Amino acid sequence: MPSYCFVPGCKQRGGHIFPTDQELCEKWVVAIKRSRIDNDENLKPSLSSVVCSQHFREADYKETLMGSRKRLHPSAVPSVFSYRAVESPSAAPRRERHNKRQLKKERLLHAPSSSINSGLSYTWQPIMMLEEHTGHEENIRATTLSTDSVNTPPKELPNKEDLGVQCNFMPSAKMSIDRLDNEPAMVQYYTGFDNYDHFMLMFTVLGPNAMCIGLNDCGLSAPNQLFLTMLKLRQAKDDYEIGLMLGVSKAMVSHIFTVWINFMYFQLEELNIWANKTVIEENMPSHFKQLFPSTRVILDATEVPIQKPKDPNIQSATFSTYKNKNTLKIMVGCTPKGAVSYLSDAYGGCTSDRQIIERSTLLSKENMFEKGDSIMADRGIMVQDLFASKDVKVNTPTMLKGKSQLEEHEVIGDRRIASKRIHIERVIGLAKTYKILKKDLPAHRLFLGNRILNVCFKLTLFRRSIVSNTA
Repeated sequence: MPSYCFVPGCKQRGGHIFPTDQELCEKWVVAIKRSRIDNDENLKPSLSSVVCSQHFREADYKETLMGSRKRLHPSAVPSVFSYRAVESPSAAPRRERHNKRQLKKERLLHAPSSSINSGLSYTWQPIMMLEEHTGHEENIRATTLSTDSVNTPPKELPNKEDLGVQCNFMPSAKMSIDRLDNEPAMVQYYTGFDNYDHFMLMFTVLGPNAMCIGLNDCGLSAPNQLFLTMLKLRQAKDDYEIGLMLGVSKAMVSHIFTVWINFMYFQLEELNIWANKTVIEENMPSHFKQLFPSTRVILDATEVPIQKPKDPNIQSATFSTYKNKNTLKIMVGCTPKGAVSYLSDAYGGCTSDRQIIERSTLLSKENMFEKGDSIMADRGIMVQDLFASKDVKVNTPTMLKGKSQLEEHEVIGDRRIASKRIHIERVIGLAKTYKILKKDLPAHRLFLGNRILNVCFKLTLFRRSIVSNTA
């Protein structure tokens, strides 16, 4: 006599017997949930227990080769049931808490602006409010939200337009150079200049064209466009982040930066940074003058990282074996006092120091040196023969040249050169406080690499000297 279906509530007779495979049989038992519904954990299917075809899907069957009848897949598990799954003891409380949270959110969203139906009272305590100072300056101040006792009647909340809270991009909440008038530490952090007046001096040095070069349709004044450019150079922030700070789009940040880097490069290019010999001698530190009085310039090369280019030829030209990555390389010269006096063009990292000097204006231009002048350089810059025709000496640390060790006087001379050549290292370090020179230059800005390097090093001329008068 056919058995009734094992599924709870099903009155059908006959069906598929439980599989002999223990693991598959356990899956059937778990899917049917008979023991949980009947609240009898000891209730298990017998050898004659069956599950009727109503609890299987069409996909659980396969046709025979003759196509006369369908057979159940060996791995099929019953999944069609008329009853709902039994909830765990914690399911109902969780669902109730979820419904309460949803209801509370809906009340808050649809509550009138004059009150909040949550039962709590919120008091807005203005810690700092907007104040006007000298015509153009505003200090942006925040507000805090604190909760009082639940017994306190709710107070009316002010409109967000009346608060110093930056909910959206409110014009009063944007950062600008004018708001840093009395914040010299912030000006120095974001731009490298000592204070607001120092920043405006740089803006003035760029000439009257700085007011004309500004993009009138970007929503930023010309000084703030320079501030954006300095912020990018100094902190190397992402264009999107700078846009959030100044209230402009990411594309506009990139456009402004490109325009101003080109403008600053050509304006600063007009400065004759090569120092006159008389000026060098007047400002030469006393100890330097005692040891190397004829020094005209201290030379050294430095490299800045770039992203790996896609073009294999550019990859090869910019790969530096010294840095083991793709770089741009530039030759930098400074006076004994630590002022940048020479900058070469930027080359790929594979270019040698000698090749850069061979192509530089140090050899091509007349009146760069006088007879008896000297150059101080690192050991790797072997260019003594290039300047010999100009009667200019190149002071570099002594090479061993097959010797096992240096003579005593050679060691003393090398130490003296090293103690003074360190000035160029300090100047390069000062230029690299502009973090854009430490972060990999993106491939889409590689065409600006030479001008970015040039601008960053020339900006050090507008900062305090890092070499003392007695160095």
